[in-house]
Amino acid sequence: MEAFNTPLNISNIPFNFSIPTGSSTTTTTNSVTNIRMDSRIWSRLPHRILDRIIAFLPPAAFFRSRSICKRFYALLFSNPFLELYLQISPSHHCFLFFKQKSLKTQIYTTTTNNNDPTHSHEGYLFDPKMLTWHRIPFPLVPAGFSPASSSGGLVCWVSDEAGSKSLLLCNPLFGTSLITPLPSTPRPRLYPSIGLKISSSSIDIVVAGDDMISPYAVKNLTTESFHVDGGGFYSIWATTSSLPRLCSLETGQMVHSKVKFYCMNFSPFSVLCYDIQTSCWSKIQAPMRRFLRSPCLVESKDRILLIAVVEKSKLNVPKSLRIWGLQACGSNWVEIERMPQQLFVQFEEVEGGRGFNCVGNGEFVVVVIRGTERALLFDFWKKRWIWIPPFPFVSGGGELHGFAYEPRLATPVVGLLDQLTLPFQPFNG
Repeated sequence: MEAFNTPLNISNIPFNFSIPTGSSTTTTTNSVTNIRMDSRIWSRLPHRILDRIIAFLPPAAFFRSRSICKRFYALLFSNPFLELYLQISPSHHCFLFFKQKSLKTQIYTTTTNNNDPTHSHEGYLFDPKMLTWHRIPFPLVPAGFSPASSSGGLVCWVSDEAGSKSLLLCNPLFGTSLITPLPSTPRPRLYPSIGLKISSSSIDIVVAGDDMISPYAVKNLTTESFHVDGGGFYSIWATTSSLPRLCSLETGQMVHSKVKFYCMNFSPFSVLCYDIQTSCWSKIQAPMRRFLRSPCLVESKDRILLIAVVEKSKLNVPKSLRIWGLQACGSNWVEIERMPQQLFVQFEEVEGGRGFNCVGNGEFVVVVIRGTERALLFDFWKKRWIWIPPFPFVSGGGELHGFAYEPRLATPVVGLLDQLTLPFQPFNG
């Protein structure tokens, strides 16, 4: 087992993770190489104990370990190991970013480049604990699709072309092997808001807004929902309820907590909530809504957070970045964190009024400045703000848009989709 202590040649290993890139890589490597493991002890461990140890490895470390021996390499295809992994593997709270054009840019430009057959998708996984980046390719996702949401180790892709929306589910760790298509939505839409909730035994998807009332006009009118569970219940794109009047869904993203989806409503600012069980929308008033700039919703440890800059001249501190948490009653907010003012001055100088996007996962929140590759990471556990390492990859134009992502070696819930009898449309990509 001394192979853990020596550099590994991983260039020919068939997995989706790139070599880690980030400020902490050197420090981590030096600390690991100073630890010597006695091969006389480790080589005699029973396989069942080794399997339990390997099941606790972060995904990047797991894939590197596959180069040690044939048995480790084959664990990814071992049903007993994957069952053990699903039972005991801890959650790894990461973020998956993509370089995407802004929504307004997509609307006012043609999709010629998106339909280029040579176009390939790739994502960038950020590990907030190790402060490292990994490149993840998606070679089988057809051109003309964009990432829309992520949950339960799966990423949902949606077709860019106006009309009935085609959706794909894939596991980023196996981007070279498996793409699961879903039936197309019945109603034509332009750029709807999409929510995805994956549990161990069910899949819920909500598509809302941007209904095409004519080839040249859209309006936020309806909601369509998709549900399948292990109990044998299926509901395929039922039009469940109308959206609240005069709502404006500009970000296209939803976050979920328990049995509800949440999204930001603009002009004026408020939060829209969709209950999966009752199929009803409700509106939640945002805190200090008249003085907010760039409000964003994130989910952190099953709690909904609102992050925004507050600008009010009569306050002792006229400008600040604050985080509010939605209370259990579902209608009231309480301020739980505020960026230190000295750091906010630096942040405001870099941001320059362009605005920002936020994504949360576990105890971490990432604030990405629009039009740049600069981002701040907040750790709720350590109560610490830090600038994350620079984005290390050379890529095309567009802004960084991120999703909460928990890497998983196995996502058996997609097997529920194999039981659907409705035909899927083929994809030419």
